[in-house]
Amino acid sequence: MLRRLSLRDFVIVTELEVEFDGGFSVLTGETGAGKSILIDALQLALGSRGDVGVLREGSARSEIGAEFDTPPSLAGWLDEAGFDAADSLLLRRTIDAQGKSRAWINGSAATLAQLREVADHLVDIHGQHAWQSLTRTASVRGLLDAYGGIDAAPLAASWQQWRAAQEALAHARGAQADLERERERLAWQIGELDKLAPGDGEWDELDAEHRRLSNAQALMEGARAALDAVSEADENAEHLAGIAIDRLQHVAEFDSALAGVVEALQGAQAQLQDAAHTLSSYLNREDLDPQHLQSLDERLSAWMSLARRYRRPPAELPALLAQWRGELAALDAATDLEGLQRAADTAQAAFDTQAAKVSKQRRTAAPKLAAAVTQAMQQLGMAGGRFEVALVAQDAPQSFGLESAEFLVAGHAGSTPRPMAKVASGGELSRIALAIAVTTSQLGEAGTLIFDEVDAGVGGAVAETVGRLMKQLGRDRQVLAVTHLPQVAACADHHFVVAKQMQGGRVRSDVGVVTGESRVGEVARMLGGERLSSTSLAHAQEMLSVGASAAPVKKGRKS
Repeated sequence: MLRRLSLRDFVIVTELEVEFDGGFSVLTGETGAGKSILIDALQLALGSRGDVGVLREGSARSEIGAEFDTPPSLAGWLDEAGFDAADSLLLRRTIDAQGKSRAWINGSAATLAQLREVADHLVDIHGQHAWQSLTRTASVRGLLDAYGGIDAAPLAASWQQWRAAQEALAHARGAQADLERERERLAWQIGELDKLAPGDGEWDELDAEHRRLSNAQALMEGARAALDAVSEADENAEHLAGIAIDRLQHVAEFDSALAGVVEALQGAQAQLQDAAHTLSSYLNREDLDPQHLQSLDERLSAWMSLARRYRRPPAELPALLAQWRGELAALDAATDLEGLQRAADTAQAAFDTQAAKVSKQRRTAAPKLAAAVTQAMQQLGMAGGRFEVALVAQDAPQSFGLESAEFLVAGHAGSTPRPMAKVASGGELSRIALAIAVTTSQLGEAGTLIFDEVDAGVGGAVAETVGRLMKQLGRDRQVLAVTHLPQVAACADHHFVVAKQMQGGRVRSDVGVVTGESRVGEVARMLGGERLSSTSLAHAQEMLSVGASAAPVKKGRKS
Protein backbone atom coordinates (compact mmCIF):
# COMPACT_ATOMS: atom_id res chain seq x y z
CA MET A 1 0.00 0.00 0.00
CA LEU A 2 0.95 3.69 -0.24
CA ARG A 3 3.12 4.68 2.73
CA ARG A 4 4.36 8.17 1.91
CA LEU A 5 3.82 10.90 -0.67
CA SER A 6 6.19 13.86 -0.91
CA LEU A 7 5.90 16.96 -3.08
CA ARG A 8 8.24 19.87 -3.74
CA ASP A 9 7.33 22.95 -5.81
CA PHE A 10 4.22 21.29 -7.23
CA VAL A 11 1.41 23.64 -8.38
CA ILE A 12 0.68 25.57 -5.13
CA VAL A 13 2.60 23.21 -2.84
CA THR A 14 6.02 24.46 -1.71
CA GLU A 15 7.04 21.37 0.22
CA LEU A 16 4.90 18.60 1.64
CA GLU A 17 5.21 15.08 2.95
CA VAL A 18 2.21 12.96 3.91
CA GLU A 19 2.32 9.52 5.53
CA PHE A 20 -0.58 7.11 5.04
CA ASP A 21 -1.83 4.07 6.90
CA GLY A 22 -4.03 1.17 5.92
CA GLY A 23 -7.81 1.20 6.09
CA PHE A 24 -10.04 4.01 4.81
CA SER A 25 -8.61 7.56 4.63
CA VAL A 26 -10.31 10.73 3.42
CA LEU A 27 -8.96 14.02 2.09
CA THR A 28 -11.23 16.99 2.71
CA GLY A 29 -10.92 20.76 2.53
CA GLU A 30 -12.49 23.87 1.10
CA THR A 31 -13.16 24.13 -2.62
CA GLY A 32 -9.94 25.16 -4.38
CA ALA A 33 -7.72 24.14 -1.47
CA GLY A 34 -6.05 21.54 -3.66
CA LYS A 35 -7.58 18.24 -2.53
CA SER A 36 -7.07 16.67 -5.92
CA ILE A 37 -3.51 18.01 -6.22
CA LEU A 38 -2.26 15.05 -4.21
CA ILE A 39 -4.00 12.62 -6.57
CA ASP A 40 -2.59 14.45 -9.59
CA ALA A 41 0.90 14.27 -8.08
CA LEU A 42 0.53 10.56 -7.35
CA GLN A 43 -0.55 9.94 -10.94
CA LEU A 44 2.61 11.70 -12.16
CA ALA A 45 4.72 9.47 -9.91
CA LEU A 46 2.93 6.53 -11.53
CA GLY A 47 3.87 7.59 -15.06
CA SER A 48 1.08 9.86 -16.32
CA ARG A 49 1.87 12.70 -18.72
CA GLY A 50 3.16 15.94 -17.21
CA ASP A 51 4.25 19.39 -18.41
CA VAL A 52 5.65 22.65 -17.07
CA GLY A 53 2.16 23.58 -15.87
CA VAL A 54 2.74 21.50 -12.71
CA LEU A 55 5.65 23.71 -11.58
CA ARG A 56 4.99 26.10 -8.73
CA GLU A 57 5.34 29.66 -9.98
CA GLY A 58 8.96 30.78 -9.89
CA SER A 59 10.42 27.34 -9.29
CA ALA A 60 12.94 25.54 -11.51
CA ARG A 61 11.74 21.98 -10.94
CA SER A 62 8.88 20.02 -9.46
CA GLU A 63 9.62 16.79 -7.63
CA ILE A 64 7.24 14.03 -6.55
CA GLY A 65 8.09 10.94 -4.56
CA ALA A 66 5.82 8.02 -3.62
CA GLU A 67 6.77 5.16 -1.33
CA PHE A 68 4.82 1.87 -1.37
CA ASP A 69 5.12 -1.52 0.22
CA THR A 70 6.59 -3.73 -2.52
CA PRO A 71 3.90 -6.19 -3.66
CA PRO A 72 5.08 -9.79 -4.16
CA SER A 73 3.81 -9.68 -7.75
CA LEU A 74 6.49 -7.11 -8.62
CA ALA A 75 9.52 -8.99 -7.26
CA GLY A 76 10.26 -10.83 -10.51
CA TRP A 77 9.65 -7.75 -12.66
CA LEU A 78 12.01 -5.60 -10.57
CA ASP A 79 14.76 -8.21 -10.80
CA GLU A 80 14.35 -8.66 -14.55
CA ALA A 81 14.31 -4.90 -15.16
CA GLY A 82 17.48 -4.41 -13.08
CA PHE A 83 15.96 -2.50 -10.13
CA ASP A 84 16.80 -3.16 -6.48
CA ALA A 85 14.12 -5.25 -4.80
CA ALA A 86 13.41 -4.28 -1.18
CA ASP A 87 10.47 -4.21 1.21
CA SER A 88 9.79 -0.61 0.11
CA LEU A 89 9.28 0.62 -3.44
CA LEU A 90 10.26 4.25 -4.03
CA LEU A 91 9.05 6.02 -7.18
CA ARG A 92 10.44 9.47 -7.94
CA ARG A 93 9.64 11.89 -10.75
CA THR A 94 10.90 15.38 -11.62
CA ILE A 95 9.78 17.88 -14.26
CA ASP A 96 11.88 20.99 -14.94
CA ALA A 97 11.07 24.39 -16.42
CA GLN A 98 11.93 23.15 -19.93
CA GLY A 99 9.37 20.36 -19.62
CA LYS A 100 12.06 17.67 -19.32
CA SER A 101 10.92 14.74 -17.21
CA ARG A 102 13.07 12.21 -15.34
CA ALA A 103 12.03 9.19 -13.29
CA TRP A 104 13.59 6.70 -10.86
CA ILE A 105 12.56 3.41 -9.29
CA ASN A 106 14.39 2.55 -6.06
CA GLY A 107 17.09 5.06 -6.96
CA SER A 108 17.76 3.76 -10.49
CA ALA A 109 16.75 5.67 -13.62
CA ALA A 110 13.49 4.45 -15.15
CA THR A 111 11.26 5.22 -18.12
CA LEU A 112 7.68 6.47 -17.88
CA ALA A 113 6.58 3.20 -19.46
CA GLN A 114 8.22 1.32 -16.58
CA LEU A 115 6.44 3.57 -14.05
CA ARG A 116 3.13 2.76 -15.73
CA GLU A 117 3.90 -0.96 -15.61
CA VAL A 118 4.55 -0.68 -11.87
CA ALA A 119 1.37 1.39 -11.39
CA ASP A 120 -0.85 -1.52 -12.45
CA HIS A 121 0.36 -3.44 -9.38
CA LEU A 122 0.00 -0.54 -6.94
CA VAL A 123 -2.96 1.77 -7.41
CA ASP A 124 -6.43 1.73 -8.94
CA ILE A 125 -7.84 5.27 -9.33
CA HIS A 126 -11.54 6.02 -9.83
CA GLY A 127 -12.10 9.65 -10.85
CA GLN A 128 -15.27 11.72 -10.64
CA HIS A 129 -15.74 11.28 -14.38
CA ALA A 130 -15.20 7.52 -14.27
CA TRP A 131 -18.59 7.01 -15.90
CA GLN A 132 -17.21 8.42 -19.18
CA SER A 133 -14.98 5.39 -19.74
CA LEU A 134 -18.01 3.18 -19.10
CA THR A 135 -19.57 4.45 -22.32
CA ARG A 136 -16.65 3.15 -24.39
CA THR A 137 -17.05 -0.41 -25.64
CA ALA A 138 -13.40 -1.34 -25.13
CA SER A 139 -13.55 -0.27 -21.46
CA VAL A 140 -16.87 -2.04 -20.92
CA ARG A 141 -15.61 -5.24 -22.49
CA GLY A 142 -12.38 -5.08 -20.46
CA LEU A 143 -14.32 -4.62 -17.22
CA LEU A 144 -16.66 -7.52 -18.02
CA ASP A 145 -13.74 -9.79 -18.91
CA ALA A 146 -11.92 -8.85 -15.71
CA TYR A 147 -15.04 -9.51 -13.62
CA GLY A 148 -15.55 -12.88 -15.28
CA GLY A 149 -11.87 -13.81 -15.00
CA ILE A 150 -11.69 -14.08 -18.79
CA ASP A 151 -8.25 -14.15 -20.38
CA ALA A 152 -8.73 -12.68 -23.86
CA ALA A 153 -5.02 -12.70 -24.73
CA PRO A 154 -5.10 -16.14 -26.47
CA LEU A 155 -8.10 -14.93 -28.47
CA ALA A 156 -6.25 -11.82 -29.67
CA ALA A 157 -3.19 -13.92 -30.51
CA SER A 158 -5.22 -16.40 -32.56
CA TRP A 159 -6.87 -13.46 -34.35
CA GLN A 160 -3.47 -12.09 -35.34
CA GLN A 161 -2.37 -15.50 -36.60
CA TRP A 162 -5.55 -15.84 -38.65
CA ARG A 163 -5.11 -12.34 -40.10
CA ALA A 164 -1.48 -13.09 -41.02
CA ALA A 165 -2.47 -16.37 -42.70
CA GLN A 166 -5.24 -14.61 -44.66
CA GLU A 167 -2.89 -11.84 -45.77
CA ALA A 168 -0.27 -14.37 -46.91
CA LEU A 169 -2.90 -16.22 -48.96
CA ALA A 170 -4.30 -13.02 -50.50
CA HIS A 171 -0.81 -11.78 -51.35
CA ALA A 172 0.09 -15.09 -53.00
CA ARG A 173 -3.09 -15.07 -55.07
CA GLY A 174 -2.63 -11.47 -56.21
CA ALA A 175 1.06 -11.82 -57.00
CA GLN A 176 1.07 -15.35 -58.34
CA ALA A 177 2.50 -14.41 -61.77
CA ASP A 178 5.22 -12.18 -60.27
CA LEU A 179 6.12 -14.82 -57.69
CA GLU A 180 6.41 -17.49 -60.37
CA ARG A 181 8.70 -15.30 -62.46
CA GLU A 182 10.83 -14.59 -59.43
CA ARG A 183 10.92 -18.28 -58.60
CA GLU A 184 12.12 -19.15 -62.14
CA ARG A 185 14.83 -16.48 -61.96
CA LEU A 186 16.10 -17.77 -58.63
CA ALA A 187 15.99 -21.39 -59.79
CA TRP A 188 18.08 -20.54 -62.89
CA GLN A 189 20.64 -18.60 -60.83
CA ILE A 190 20.89 -21.44 -58.32
CA GLY A 191 21.42 -23.86 -61.21
CA GLU A 192 24.31 -21.74 -62.49
CA LEU A 193 26.01 -21.69 -59.11
CA ASP A 194 25.26 -25.37 -58.52
CA LYS A 195 27.36 -26.19 -61.60
CA LEU A 196 30.31 -24.55 -59.89
CA ALA A 197 29.37 -26.00 -56.46
CA PRO A 198 31.49 -23.46 -54.57
CA GLY A 199 32.62 -24.70 -51.16
CA ASP A 200 33.02 -22.62 -48.02
CA GLY A 201 36.60 -21.34 -47.81
CA GLU A 202 37.45 -22.89 -51.20
CA TRP A 203 38.22 -19.59 -52.92
CA ASP A 204 41.08 -18.70 -50.57
CA GLU A 205 42.58 -22.19 -51.03
CA LEU A 206 42.31 -22.00 -54.83
CA ASP A 207 43.85 -18.55 -54.91
CA ALA A 208 46.83 -19.62 -52.81
CA GLU A 209 47.35 -22.79 -54.88
CA HIS A 210 47.19 -20.80 -58.11
CA ARG A 211 49.84 -18.34 -56.95
CA ARG A 212 52.09 -21.26 -56.06
CA LEU A 213 51.65 -23.08 -59.37
CA SER A 214 52.02 -19.88 -61.41
CA ASN A 215 55.56 -19.63 -60.02
CA ALA A 216 56.35 -23.35 -60.42
CA GLN A 217 59.45 -22.83 -62.64
CA ALA A 218 61.04 -20.39 -60.24
CA LEU A 219 60.20 -22.69 -57.34
CA MET A 220 61.81 -25.70 -59.11
CA GLU A 221 64.93 -23.77 -60.03
CA GLY A 222 65.31 -22.44 -56.52
CA ALA A 223 64.82 -25.88 -54.98
CA ARG A 224 67.35 -27.45 -57.41
CA ALA A 225 69.98 -24.80 -56.69
CA ALA A 226 69.45 -25.23 -52.96
CA LEU A 227 69.76 -29.04 -53.22
CA ASP A 228 72.98 -28.72 -55.17
CA ALA A 229 74.44 -26.36 -52.61
CA VAL A 230 73.39 -28.57 -49.71
CA SER A 231 74.39 -32.02 -50.97
CA GLU A 232 74.74 -32.66 -54.70
CA ALA A 233 77.36 -30.23 -56.05
CA ASP A 234 81.03 -31.21 -56.06
CA GLU A 235 81.66 -28.78 -53.23
CA ASN A 236 78.47 -28.87 -51.10
CA ALA A 237 77.67 -27.88 -47.54
CA GLU A 238 77.20 -31.42 -46.28
CA HIS A 239 80.57 -32.53 -47.67
CA LEU A 240 82.37 -29.50 -46.23
CA ALA A 241 80.74 -30.09 -42.80
CA GLY A 242 82.02 -33.69 -42.91
CA ILE A 243 85.58 -32.47 -43.63
CA ALA A 244 85.42 -30.06 -40.71
CA ILE A 245 84.21 -32.81 -38.36
CA ASP A 246 87.04 -35.17 -39.45
CA ARG A 247 89.74 -32.52 -38.95
CA LEU A 248 88.53 -31.58 -35.46
CA GLN A 249 87.99 -35.13 -34.27
CA HIS A 250 91.74 -35.81 -34.85
CA VAL A 251 92.78 -32.98 -32.54
CA ALA A 252 89.83 -32.69 -30.06
CA GLU A 253 91.50 -35.16 -27.65
CA PHE A 254 94.17 -32.53 -26.97
CA ASP A 255 91.64 -29.84 -25.92
CA SER A 256 88.19 -30.65 -24.50
CA ALA A 257 86.95 -27.19 -25.58
CA LEU A 258 86.68 -28.44 -29.19
CA ALA A 259 84.31 -31.28 -28.26
CA GLY A 260 81.34 -28.86 -28.23
CA VAL A 261 82.25 -27.59 -31.70
CA VAL A 262 82.31 -31.14 -33.03
CA GLU A 263 78.84 -31.80 -31.63
CA ALA A 264 77.50 -28.59 -33.18
CA LEU A 265 78.93 -29.49 -36.60
CA GLN A 266 77.47 -33.00 -36.36
CA GLY A 267 74.04 -31.46 -35.62
CA ALA A 268 74.39 -29.09 -38.58
CA GLN A 269 75.34 -32.00 -40.82
CA ALA A 270 72.18 -33.91 -39.74
CA GLN A 271 70.01 -30.83 -40.48
CA LEU A 272 71.63 -30.44 -43.90
CA GLN A 273 70.84 -34.07 -44.67
CA ASP A 274 67.17 -33.49 -43.62
CA ALA A 275 67.00 -30.39 -45.82
CA ALA A 276 68.44 -32.30 -48.76
CA HIS A 277 65.84 -35.04 -48.34
CA THR A 278 62.99 -32.50 -48.20
CA LEU A 279 64.24 -30.62 -51.28
CA SER A 280 64.57 -33.88 -53.21
CA SER A 281 60.98 -34.81 -52.36
CA TYR A 282 59.77 -31.32 -53.32
CA LEU A 283 61.41 -31.62 -56.76
CA ASN A 284 59.65 -34.94 -57.34
CA ARG A 285 56.09 -33.60 -56.60
CA GLU A 286 53.50 -34.30 -59.30
CA ASP A 287 51.21 -31.35 -58.54
CA LEU A 288 53.65 -28.92 -60.07
CA ASP A 289 52.92 -30.20 -63.54
CA PRO A 290 51.35 -27.91 -66.19
CA GLN A 291 48.12 -29.96 -66.50
CA HIS A 292 47.26 -29.38 -62.84
CA LEU A 293 47.86 -25.68 -63.31
CA GLN A 294 45.55 -25.62 -66.33
CA SER A 295 42.67 -27.26 -64.45
CA LEU A 296 43.17 -24.81 -61.61
CA ASP A 297 43.10 -21.89 -64.07
CA GLU A 298 39.80 -23.12 -65.49
CA ARG A 299 38.11 -23.36 -62.04
CA LEU A 300 39.36 -19.93 -61.01
CA SER A 301 38.08 -18.51 -64.27
CA ALA A 302 34.62 -19.99 -63.61
CA TRP A 303 34.59 -18.46 -60.10
CA MET A 304 35.59 -15.04 -61.43
CA SER A 305 33.01 -15.16 -64.24
CA LEU A 306 30.10 -15.88 -61.85
CA ALA A 307 31.37 -13.34 -59.34
CA ARG A 308 31.40 -10.62 -62.04
CA ARG A 309 27.96 -11.67 -63.30
CA TYR A 310 26.35 -11.39 -59.87
CA ARG A 311 28.54 -8.49 -58.72
CA ARG A 312 29.86 -10.19 -55.64
CA PRO A 313 33.40 -10.86 -54.37
CA PRO A 314 34.38 -14.43 -55.34
CA ALA A 315 34.65 -15.51 -51.69
CA GLU A 316 30.94 -14.64 -51.15
CA LEU A 317 29.58 -17.06 -53.77
CA PRO A 318 28.91 -19.93 -51.29
CA ALA A 319 26.92 -17.57 -49.01
CA LEU A 320 25.05 -16.19 -52.02
CA LEU A 321 24.05 -19.71 -53.06
CA ALA A 322 22.75 -20.44 -49.54
CA GLN A 323 20.81 -17.16 -49.55
CA TRP A 324 19.15 -17.92 -52.88
CA ARG A 325 18.20 -21.39 -51.75
CA GLY A 326 16.48 -19.87 -48.70
CA GLU A 327 14.65 -17.34 -50.87
CA LEU A 328 13.55 -20.09 -53.26
CA ALA A 329 12.19 -22.13 -50.35
CA ALA A 330 10.20 -19.09 -49.18
CA LEU A 331 8.86 -18.52 -52.70
CA ASP A 332 7.90 -22.17 -53.00
CA ALA A 333 5.92 -21.80 -49.79
CA ALA A 334 4.36 -18.52 -51.00
CA THR A 335 3.24 -20.08 -54.27
CA ASP A 336 1.76 -23.10 -52.52
CA LEU A 337 -1.83 -21.85 -52.57
CA GLU A 338 -3.21 -25.11 -51.24
CA GLY A 339 -0.82 -25.05 -48.32
CA LEU A 340 -1.59 -21.40 -47.60
CA GLN A 341 -5.30 -22.11 -47.72
CA ARG A 342 -4.88 -24.99 -45.26
CA ALA A 343 -2.89 -22.70 -42.94
CA ALA A 344 -5.61 -20.03 -43.11
CA ASP A 345 -8.33 -22.61 -42.42
CA THR A 346 -6.39 -23.97 -39.45
CA ALA A 347 -5.85 -20.47 -38.04
CA GLN A 348 -9.55 -19.66 -38.46
CA ALA A 349 -10.55 -22.86 -36.69
CA ALA A 350 -8.25 -21.97 -33.79
CA PHE A 351 -9.78 -18.48 -33.59
CA ASP A 352 -13.32 -19.85 -33.77
CA THR A 353 -12.55 -22.19 -30.88
CA GLN A 354 -11.13 -19.39 -28.75
CA ALA A 355 -13.94 -17.01 -29.69
CA ALA A 356 -16.63 -19.56 -28.77
CA LYS A 357 -14.94 -20.15 -25.41
CA VAL A 358 -14.75 -16.42 -24.62
CA SER A 359 -18.36 -15.84 -25.77
CA LYS A 360 -19.58 -18.54 -23.41
CA GLN A 361 -17.61 -17.03 -20.52
CA ARG A 362 -19.03 -13.56 -21.26
CA ARG A 363 -22.59 -14.88 -21.40
CA THR A 364 -22.00 -16.39 -17.95
CA ALA A 365 -20.34 -13.30 -16.46
CA ALA A 366 -22.71 -10.64 -17.85
CA PRO A 367 -25.82 -11.45 -15.74
CA LYS A 368 -23.70 -11.90 -12.60
CA LEU A 369 -22.08 -8.49 -13.03
CA ALA A 370 -25.48 -6.96 -13.82
CA ALA A 371 -27.03 -8.43 -10.66
CA ALA A 372 -24.17 -7.27 -8.43
CA VAL A 373 -24.24 -3.69 -9.76
CA THR A 374 -28.04 -3.61 -9.58
CA GLN A 375 -27.85 -4.55 -5.90
CA ALA A 376 -25.28 -1.82 -5.26
CA MET A 377 -27.54 0.72 -7.01
CA GLN A 378 -30.34 0.01 -4.54
CA GLN A 379 -28.05 1.01 -1.69
CA LEU A 380 -27.02 4.21 -3.49
CA GLY A 381 -30.45 5.82 -3.70
CA MET A 382 -31.59 4.23 -6.95
CA ALA A 383 -34.31 1.96 -5.57
CA GLY A 384 -35.91 -0.03 -8.34
CA GLY A 385 -33.05 0.83 -10.69
CA ARG A 386 -31.64 -1.86 -12.91
CA PHE A 387 -28.29 -2.49 -14.51
CA GLU A 388 -27.79 -4.73 -17.53
CA VAL A 389 -24.83 -5.91 -19.57
CA ALA A 390 -25.81 -6.28 -23.22
CA LEU A 391 -23.72 -8.47 -25.51
CA VAL A 392 -24.05 -7.26 -29.08
CA ALA A 393 -23.08 -9.61 -31.89
CA GLN A 394 -20.56 -8.17 -34.35
CA ASP A 395 -21.18 -8.19 -38.09
CA ALA A 396 -17.77 -9.82 -38.51
CA PRO A 397 -15.27 -11.40 -36.09
CA GLN A 398 -12.92 -8.99 -34.36
CA SER A 399 -9.69 -9.36 -32.41
CA PHE A 400 -11.74 -9.21 -29.18
CA GLY A 401 -14.20 -11.87 -30.29
CA LEU A 402 -17.67 -12.21 -31.74
CA GLU A 403 -19.48 -9.64 -29.58
CA SER A 404 -19.08 -6.22 -28.04
CA ALA A 405 -20.44 -5.27 -24.62
CA GLU A 406 -22.54 -2.30 -23.53
CA PHE A 407 -23.82 -1.17 -20.13
CA LEU A 408 -27.53 -0.36 -19.99
CA VAL A 409 -29.14 1.44 -17.05
CA ALA A 410 -32.64 2.10 -15.79
CA GLY A 411 -32.42 4.75 -13.06
CA HIS A 412 -35.68 3.80 -11.34
CA ALA A 413 -38.46 1.24 -11.38
CA GLY A 414 -40.58 1.13 -14.49
CA SER A 415 -38.01 2.74 -16.79
CA THR A 416 -36.43 0.97 -19.72
CA PRO A 417 -32.69 0.33 -19.53
CA ARG A 418 -30.77 2.62 -21.87
CA PRO A 419 -27.09 3.03 -22.74
CA MET A 420 -25.17 4.86 -20.02
CA ALA A 421 -24.30 7.72 -22.38
CA LYS A 422 -28.04 8.48 -22.70
CA VAL A 423 -28.73 8.58 -18.95
CA ALA A 424 -29.43 12.28 -18.41
CA SER A 425 -28.75 12.81 -14.70
CA GLY A 426 -25.16 13.56 -13.76
CA GLY A 427 -25.89 12.42 -10.22
CA GLU A 428 -27.20 9.11 -11.49
CA LEU A 429 -24.14 8.63 -13.66
CA SER A 430 -21.83 9.25 -10.70
CA ARG A 431 -23.74 6.81 -8.51
CA ILE A 432 -23.80 4.14 -11.21
CA ALA A 433 -20.05 4.55 -11.72
CA LEU A 434 -19.60 4.27 -7.95
CA ALA A 435 -21.76 1.15 -7.84
CA ILE A 436 -19.62 -0.43 -10.57
CA ALA A 437 -16.39 0.65 -8.86
CA VAL A 438 -17.50 -0.87 -5.55
CA THR A 439 -18.70 -4.06 -7.23
CA THR A 440 -15.47 -4.57 -9.14
CA SER A 441 -13.09 -3.18 -6.51
CA GLN A 442 -11.61 -6.59 -5.79
CA LEU A 443 -10.42 -6.98 -9.38
CA GLY A 444 -6.77 -6.44 -10.22
CA GLU A 445 -3.66 -6.56 -8.09
CA ALA A 446 -3.55 -2.98 -6.81
CA GLY A 447 -3.33 -2.73 -3.03
CA THR A 448 -4.54 0.88 -2.98
CA LEU A 449 -7.93 2.13 -4.22
CA ILE A 450 -8.38 5.87 -4.75
CA PHE A 451 -11.78 7.54 -5.21
CA ASP A 452 -11.43 11.12 -6.43
CA GLU A 453 -14.78 12.84 -5.76
CA VAL A 454 -16.75 9.92 -7.17
CA ASP A 455 -19.51 10.85 -4.70
CA ALA A 456 -20.34 14.06 -6.61
CA GLY A 457 -24.11 14.46 -6.89
CA VAL A 458 -24.73 12.23 -3.89
CA GLY A 459 -26.18 13.29 -0.55
CA GLY A 460 -28.29 12.33 2.46
CA ALA A 461 -28.69 8.69 3.37
CA VAL A 462 -26.98 7.67 0.13
CA ALA A 463 -23.85 9.54 1.18
CA GLU A 464 -23.89 7.60 4.44
CA THR A 465 -24.05 4.36 2.48
CA VAL A 466 -21.12 5.47 0.31
CA GLY A 467 -19.07 6.09 3.43
CA ARG A 468 -19.91 2.68 4.88
CA LEU A 469 -19.10 1.01 1.55
CA MET A 470 -15.65 2.62 1.44
CA LYS A 471 -15.01 1.77 5.08
CA GLN A 472 -15.91 -1.82 4.24
CA LEU A 473 -13.51 -1.82 1.28
CA GLY A 474 -10.81 -0.46 3.58
CA ARG A 475 -10.87 -3.64 5.63
CA ASP A 476 -9.27 -5.58 2.77
CA ARG A 477 -7.32 -2.88 0.94
CA GLN A 478 -6.04 0.63 1.47
CA VAL A 479 -8.73 3.13 0.37
CA LEU A 480 -8.16 6.87 -0.16
CA ALA A 481 -11.08 9.15 -1.01
CA VAL A 482 -11.22 12.83 -1.90
CA THR A 483 -14.69 13.87 -0.76
CA HIS A 484 -16.87 16.86 0.07
CA LEU A 485 -19.45 14.79 1.95
CA PRO A 486 -19.36 14.85 5.77
CA GLN A 487 -21.18 11.50 5.86
CA VAL A 488 -18.30 9.88 3.94
CA ALA A 489 -15.61 11.68 5.95
CA ALA A 490 -17.19 10.55 9.23
CA CYS A 491 -16.73 6.88 8.27
CA ALA A 492 -13.00 7.20 7.64
CA ASP A 493 -10.34 5.56 9.75
CA HIS A 494 -7.95 8.45 9.01
CA HIS A 495 -8.82 12.04 8.12
CA PHE A 496 -6.55 14.49 6.24
CA VAL A 497 -7.46 18.14 5.71
CA VAL A 498 -6.08 20.13 2.79
CA ALA A 499 -5.78 23.83 3.59
CA LYS A 500 -4.80 26.83 1.48
CA GLN A 501 -3.02 29.82 3.00
CA MET A 502 -1.03 32.92 2.04
CA GLN A 503 2.71 32.87 2.69
CA GLY A 504 5.16 35.47 1.46
CA GLY A 505 2.53 36.92 -0.84
CA ARG A 506 1.89 33.56 -2.49
CA VAL A 507 -0.77 30.92 -2.07
CA ARG A 508 0.42 27.58 -0.75
CA SER A 509 -1.37 24.37 0.10
CA ASP A 510 -0.71 22.11 3.05
CA VAL A 511 -2.06 18.80 4.36
CA GLY A 512 -2.44 17.68 7.94
CA VAL A 513 -4.02 14.85 9.90
CA VAL A 514 -6.98 15.84 12.07
CA THR A 515 -8.15 13.93 15.11
CA GLY A 516 -10.30 14.63 18.15
CA GLU A 517 -11.79 18.12 18.32
CA SER A 518 -10.04 19.20 15.13
CA ARG A 519 -11.75 16.43 13.21
CA VAL A 520 -15.11 17.28 14.77
CA GLY A 521 -14.59 20.87 13.64
CA GLU A 522 -13.76 19.82 10.07
CA VAL A 523 -16.84 17.61 9.78
CA ALA A 524 -18.94 20.45 11.25
CA ARG A 525 -17.49 22.82 8.62
CA MET A 526 -18.46 20.35 5.90
CA LEU A 527 -21.97 20.27 7.37
CA GLY A 528 -22.62 23.96 7.67
CA GLY A 529 -19.83 26.19 6.42
CA GLU A 530 -17.26 28.30 8.23
CA ARG A 531 -19.49 29.36 11.15
CA LEU A 532 -19.43 26.53 13.63
CA SER A 533 -22.36 26.35 16.01
CA SER A 534 -22.92 24.08 18.97
CA THR A 535 -25.58 22.35 16.90
CA SER A 536 -23.27 21.64 13.96
CA LEU A 537 -20.50 20.48 16.31
CA ALA A 538 -22.88 18.15 18.12
CA HIS A 539 -24.14 16.81 14.79
CA ALA A 540 -20.56 16.26 13.62
CA GLN A 541 -19.71 14.42 16.84
CA GLU A 542 -22.75 12.18 16.40
CA MET A 543 -21.83 11.42 12.77
CA LEU A 544 -18.30 10.46 13.78
CA SER A 545 -19.61 8.15 16.49
CA VAL A 546 -21.98 6.49 14.03
CA GLY A 547 -19.26 6.28 11.38
CA ALA A 548 -16.82 4.62 13.75
CA SER A 549 -19.29 1.82 14.46
CA ALA A 550 -20.76 1.62 10.94
CA ALA A 551 -21.99 -1.87 10.07
CA PRO A 552 -20.85 -3.44 6.79
CA VAL A 553 -23.05 -2.89 3.74
CA LYS A 554 -24.26 -6.00 1.97
CA LYS A 555 -23.05 -6.04 -1.59
CA GLY A 556 -23.31 -8.38 -4.51
CA ARG A 557 -20.70 -11.06 -4.87
CA LYS A 558 -19.20 -12.59 -7.96
CA SER A 559 -20.14 -16.26 -8.08
